[in-house]
Amino acid sequence: MSRFSSIDVVHLRWFVAVAEELHFARAAKALRISRQRLSQTVIDLEAELDTKLFVPGASPTQLTDDGRELLAAARELIVQADAAGQEQTSDRPAALRVGFVPGVTVSKWTRIWAERFPETPLEVIALPAAEQLSALREGRVDMCFVRLPIDRDGLSAIPLYRELPVVVVPKEHPISLFTEVGLADLADEKMQDGGDIDGAAVLFEMVAAGVGQVVVPHSIARLHARRDLVYRTVTDAPDTEIALAWPTAHTSDLSEEFVGVVRGRSERSSRSPSGHAEPARNSGAAAKSGAGKKSGASKKPTAARKSGTAGKPAATKKKPLKRRGR
Repeated sequence: MSRFSSIDVVHLRWFVAVAEELHFARAAKALRISRQRLSQTVIDLEAELDTKLFVPGASPTQLTDDGRELLAAARELIVQADAAGQEQTSDRPAALRVGFVPGVTVSKWTRIWAERFPETPLEVIALPAAEQLSALREGRVDMCFVRLPIDRDGLSAIPLYRELPVVVVPKEHPISLFTEVGLADLADEKMQDGGDIDGAAVLFEMVAAGVGQVVVPHSIARLHARRDLVYRTVTDAPDTEIALAWPTAHTSDLSEEFVGVVRGRSERSSRSPSGHAEPARNSGAAAKSGAGKKSGASKKPTAARKSGTAGKPAATKKKPLKRRGR
């Protein structure tokens, strides 16, 4: 065993970066750490090994004989560490990484996944709406609950449901007296741009401060609900649509299984990869079952059938806005 084996592999990587670059500032920039932190790590290494790794005061930076010895050993130790890490990763079951933007609640689907695929990890990752597309393009997530519209080039997307827009106003505002309003009723109001839902908390703070009202999706208003603010449905403003998207080229059995979970398919659905794996016990029963599933598949998912009323109370009726005198 090498006498350098006890050194933290991260510190070995940092040392190698300096030794190969022979420049502390450039190495620190490449490692995305501060120069001071990198220098201190080298000082600690020299203290641990009781030797100098770089020639004191040399310009440009030069390795000592002990530094060259450590460099050769460090490269081998890093290769061994990377190989061990890959072996551990290959032993783990494949995980599915699913992102979601603000306003989307994923607990129902994660619960079903855990019950149906207990040995397959599901990693859910909260993402800003501004990063929903880049996270998919860069491979940070395998799938993502996105807010449409989105550039669908190279992506598969399944629309799930629509959200009604609401206007957020101070609790004492005249609009608070009504259950729903139209855009015409907001014509005389000072309005903020509600397009940046990632900054909704700041927008709501400005509403409370009297800067102006804002129209946002219903789930965003619910997510950032405050006692000093209320929100009311805007009947004729464009709604927003939530979809599940993933790179088409990376469609896998896991992604197909998750689509099945989100769409409410049964665990033994013939449209799921795991459903294909089990042969039917009785050919006649299988044919009958297959016919039933085929007819059911022509129907829209439950979420899609209800999409036009998502977030809106069934009994709510539009009331004209009439300003009340004080």
